[in-house]
Amino acid sequence: YDRKLTDIFTVESEIAKTIADTLRAKLTGSEERMMSKKPTANPEAYEFYLKGRFFWNKRTGVDLRKAIDYFNQAVAKDPSYALAYAGLADAYVLLSGFGAASPKDSLPQAKAAAEKALELDSTLGEAHASLAQALLAYDFDFAGANREFQHAIELNPNYATAHHWYGESVLAPLSQFEDAIAQLKRALQLDPLSMIINADVGTVLTNARRYDEAIEQLRKTLEMDPSFYYAHYNLGEALEMKGLTENAIAEYQRAIALNDDPVPQALLGHLYAKIGKKNEARQILQQLHESSKQHYVSPYLFAMIHIGLGEKDRAIDFLEKTYEDRDGYSIAFIKVDPFLDPLHGDPRFEALVQKVFAAKQ
Repeated sequence: YDRKLTDIFTVESEIAKTIADTLRAKLTGSEERMMSKKPTANPEAYEFYLKGRFFWNKRTGVDLRKAIDYFNQAVAKDPSYALAYAGLADAYVLLSGFGAASPKDSLPQAKAAAEKALELDSTLGEAHASLAQALLAYDFDFAGANREFQHAIELNPNYATAHHWYGESVLAPLSQFEDAIAQLKRALQLDPLSMIINADVGTVLTNARRYDEAIEQLRKTLEMDPSFYYAHYNLGEALEMKGLTENAIAEYQRAIALNDDPVPQALLGHLYAKIGKKNEARQILQQLHESSKQHYVSPYLFAMIHIGLGEKDRAIDFLEKTYEDRDGYSIAFIKVDPFLDPLHGDPRFEALVQKVFAAKQ
């Protein structure tokens, strides 16, 4: 297979077909079509797409911005490149979740890019997964997201992100933990070296209150890359829920040292408040208010610190603001986030839960 880069998709198809023939695998019609499909005829566009996915996988605000730049360059080179539009949607859909944009700015762009990808190729599983995540994050449309994820998996059963996001963003918030973990484990089989999938197996285990398994999984994730700040603060959450306060503080502080994402700062503020360090908690609250003048800070994070301080009404004010901001990435977990347990049973809180899940009917 000594050929020019311009032939890369032909070579990939031939290799896949040779392997299938050698293994005497019976391919379905859709699998054969997928194998022979060329996403783009432009090698430069393909290179930009690959660079976009590389930075997208790093899961930091700065890297997601780089990913958007590369995906935009890919579609500039080939305006009919559906997969690059799906990549663009996937980067925009994550921006607010990683403290890099407000949901009202980034999520409509995610939805538009996913719809453009589907307009170019309605059989592209990746684009259906992109649309599903946007429907969930911006519209709180669990039914629509469920439908689109299932369609994505039918079209491309080996697309790890579809399984990952379906489990983490739809099934886990609906408390369907066994199914959620099964989807995450399938994603992990397909992409065992993905840092974010490894970490999110841990986050779903935390939401399922399976803290020992979550701690084990997140420690394994950090063995792969000790600089992955997201896994540090998620490990901190599981440790905090187990009552291992000092260990949790250490993990939050490691995450803060590695990245300026406001999430670990809020978690540290929450824990300080809980253990009686109220001045330190209020100091972090003030820092987040100052930060919010420069860039988007989810109201959900303020809610967490107010929960730690025992200020339930103030916490619910901020959760209602999270809903108004269309911050589905945060508010979707309202039923399962163990940090919100002290609010369960409060009439205002329960009314908000009903509102969040109304669209799933």
